[in-house]
Amino acid sequence: ALAARPAHATARPFGRYGSPEHRRTPQTLYVDPHGRGDFTTVQAAVTAATGSGRTLVLAPGVYRETVAVDTTRTEATWIGATENPRDVVIVYDNAAGTPKPGGGTYGTTGSATTTVQADGFTARWITFANDWLRADHPDISGTQAVALKVQGDRSAFHHCRFLGHQDTLYADSTALGVFARQYFAHCYAEGDVDFVFGRATAVYEGCHFRILDRTDLAAAPYGFVLAPSTANANPYGYLVSRSRISGEAPQASYKLARPWVPSSDTTARPSLVVRDSWLGPGIDAVAPYTDMSDAFPWQSQRFAEYRNSGPGAAITVPGNRPQLTAEQAGSATREACLGDWTPWKEC
Repeated sequence: ALAARPAHATARPFGRYGSPEHRRTPQTLYVDPHGRGDFTTVQAAVTAATGSGRTLVLAPGVYRETVAVDTTRTEATWIGATENPRDVVIVYDNAAGTPKPGGGTYGTTGSATTTVQADGFTARWITFANDWLRADHPDISGTQAVALKVQGDRSAFHHCRFLGHQDTLYADSTALGVFARQYFAHCYAEGDVDFVFGRATAVYEGCHFRILDRTDLAAAPYGFVLAPSTANANPYGYLVSRSRISGEAPQASYKLARPWVPSSDTTARPSLVVRDSWLGPGIDAVAPYTDMSDAFPWQSQRFAEYRNSGPGAAITVPGNRPQLTAEQAGSATREACLGDWTPWKEC
């Protein structure tokens, strides 16, 4: 899954996006692990790209490193040069329970391969991955391993992939009182436990969520697709629209979602709407939701569906599948969630 086209085999490693000799704009930097760009690592380019409005063009390759974009590097754009996300892979293998060199462990946030805190970030045609595996580390109990943690407002991802197992895509904000808006269009995310989670206002449009089979568990549930942790004061949490959920996991072995009420915000009231989407047989149609904690039952949260299809969307126990009315669905849209920000116009 992480194989990428070798950069040295590509005649034009930066595709139609110029080169250091023919720079697209003065604000553009080029990254190539084989030395034909300005930098050979993504983090070196991020460090050099100070201020606002910088663009990184990434040549094909597997970039095995951790990357952090702080709050000062606003309005940044990262472009996978071949316009195929399989060709540009940023990957590392820390987990929450991985020992840190200076003592202690990384924790969930620290496990992230890529962390983006700046507002106005856009990525296109890039794979963000964490390839840490439980089977390789039976001594580690903290198995959360984040591929991407994104916290900035107006963060957009177009045609990107997010690969991992537990806690793959962490769509969050920089603080409890900050309602960060994020948009994922035509993206692919895979994992098992809570593999799309966090407190952002996040719209997933035309995305594919793939549930992984697990041979280490004797019985279902094998995992949970979504785990929002929306602040009570935030009217909008996660919106999944015109997407699909599939995978090789056994029938009814996954829950669609469970609410995450973290210890840092016990007043959170997770919000999720899944609409106009196809849910495969791996989703438990009888009981698609479950609790993460008995103290915060999913029935007390803001979970709802609308016009979904597929075997995992069959309404067999109506009380377990809250449905929006047509009028309510009129307010569960990308326009309502994202306000004056219209990233779909940039697709």
